[in-house]
Amino acid sequence: MLKRVVLIINLIFVSQFVFSQAKSRADRFFEKGDYTNAAKYYEIDLESSNHKKDLENIVISYYNTFEYGKATRYLRLLVNGRFVEDDKTYDNEFNFKYYQLLSALGDYEKGIDYLERYKGNDSIAFNKDDAISTIEDFKLMDSDYKIELAKFNSSASDFGAVKHNESVYFTSDRESESKLLEKKFKWTHRPFLDIYSVRVSEENDTIGGVVKLPESINSKLHEGNFCFSKNGLTIYVSRSNFVDGKKEFDEDDKNNIHLYKATLNEGIWSNLEKLPFNIEKYSYQHPALSPDEKKLYFSSNQDDSIGSFDLYYVDISDDGTFGEPVNLGTTINTVNREHFPFISDDGHLFFSSNGHLGLGMLDNFVSEFVDGAFTKPVNLGAPINSQYDDFSLNYTNKTQGFFASNRKYKDDNIYSFDQTGEIFIREYINKFEIRDQQTEDFVSNVSVTLIDRKGNLIYENTLDSIASFSKNLLANNYVLNASSQGYHNGVLRVKVLEEQDQKHLLYLEKLPPPKPPDPPDPPDPIEVIIAEKNIDEDLKEEDPKRFEMLTDVEGPPIVQKEGKLFFELEPIYFDFDKWDIREDSKVILDELAEKLERYPNIHIKISAHTDSRGSERYNQILSERRAESTRNYLALVGYVNARRIKFQGYGELWPLVDCPQSQCTDEEFQINRRSEFEIVKY
Repeated sequence: MLKRVVLIINLIFVSQFVFSQAKSRADRFFEKGDYTNAAKYYEIDLESSNHKKDLENIVISYYNTFEYGKATRYLRLLVNGRFVEDDKTYDNEFNFKYYQLLSALGDYEKGIDYLERYKGNDSIAFNKDDAISTIEDFKLMDSDYKIELAKFNSSASDFGAVKHNESVYFTSDRESESKLLEKKFKWTHRPFLDIYSVRVSEENDTIGGVVKLPESINSKLHEGNFCFSKNGLTIYVSRSNFVDGKKEFDEDDKNNIHLYKATLNEGIWSNLEKLPFNIEKYSYQHPALSPDEKKLYFSSNQDDSIGSFDLYYVDISDDGTFGEPVNLGTTINTVNREHFPFISDDGHLFFSSNGHLGLGMLDNFVSEFVDGAFTKPVNLGAPINSQYDDFSLNYTNKTQGFFASNRKYKDDNIYSFDQTGEIFIREYINKFEIRDQQTEDFVSNVSVTLIDRKGNLIYENTLDSIASFSKNLLANNYVLNASSQGYHNGVLRVKVLEEQDQKHLLYLEKLPPPKPPDPPDPPDPIEVIIAEKNIDEDLKEEDPKRFEMLTDVEGPPIVQKEGKLFFELEPIYFDFDKWDIREDSKVILDELAEKLERYPNIHIKISAHTDSRGSERYNQILSERRAESTRNYLALVGYVNARRIKFQGYGELWPLVDCPQSQCTDEEFQINRRSEFEIVKY
């Protein structure tokens, strides 16, 4: 009996010893939330062999410390099964992280592949082509905002700016004057978050220094996002859960974030009081009051959440008591994260999410409040959103406010914004008229079609003596086509703006009177082209599409050089040191766009070249900008799908005229500043 007891004790000791041996130094840092040190030691562990758990943990560590490039490197190994274990499966959440990271690094099309895999593994319907089209619309849409980096940012993380009276209040982990004694947060190796204030002018220029709120508000732990009542006498704060100055831990040994409240009395803030609906094992954060202050909105991961964190609200009664949390539902919340709610004076909900389709990591969205309910969220687009984390947006008046982003730095920074356009999807009244070019009278019996930029038919009709019609349209690009007997066909490219009662005129030119009998037929132009271009007679049977393009006489001709196809255009020249499309080149690109419209399967590559003046690096960058500028003109003005166009700059590498030591005339330099258009797919 004694031996059995001893054996059991020894077995327990051995198993504990093996377990402690199996848990690496990296694991121990990881479990403590010290992701910076965890990543450092996982790097060492992975030098000897790739274990799945180590790869997963180093990805999470770099992801949580915003080292997206390093996280992607190891995530690529994980999703491709480059680890020693036989079981090559991994948690589906890493497919979502790979989608985010690839999007943040600019490869959003590949990222969408992993979003499709993530959705498919959870049996969620998903259309990859629609997703890519939506993201391209985000990138090409007109901006509704102007932004500027706030002047009171520091080298630390600053976010959650709220303006009240003449001061801006915000959250920061900047170091205090007593930084030697300051406790550091293991996750970031920086001080814990506190709330600060700074006086500002009407232009948000700082007046005086930044001041930390008193200890009744700021503790030794985190104080994060917050909001004020309109009179400024009440503040709601997200902070680390604690009681009597000590951390409170849940059953999983986590110190969650809870919501607190304090009141201002004769210039002194009361101690923060925990709100009654907080539950110890969940987090509650990012408070926001409704305009009538009868609802408090927030983000939480409590047990009825749809995904990670959802948006909720509680009712606030007249006597100051709080109701139970109400989930905002699937219109707003996704299986991923929704944070940072803000309710405008009109009742519209602004929030951040990585679950709704966006440009990268967290994006800012708005949901319009209509007939007592929030509508499907709208992505606010660039420049409010970027490939990185964009969040914590709130308005200080009807058109101005603040948001935070880590787009330029590893740490978060506060930006101010001015809203310059309409952020909700609206239809605007547009009137169209078709008139004679010379007399300006209406053209009778004219047939018209109106199509949007994706080729969808919006309107079609044959108009009588009054060649006019009106249509309510979304702000976008459209094409009006008109034809009538005795007139040349007409095309009008229309840009519908965010304003009512827009008018668009299309003038048709009359056909000339009949010509006298033609002389004998000239040679067949197709045969002439075949002879001039030395086209193989068998090409018509072997590759009919190539034959058709080479013999097409309409628009810019297509030629064959060393087996490759090119559009033979008049040169697309650029002024010295510039990448703007010149007026003389716009006509050429318009003709190219029209021909590409007739050949919807053609994909092209734009190659831009510079002259040899300037450094090689400068010329490389300049050529890339010229190529991109040419692509953007074809996409935005010519309505050519951007996915059909690749572009690349070659700097001064391939001149047409050699200029040793830049000894060329202006005309010779001009020849070298050119663009070429290769057909890479048809």
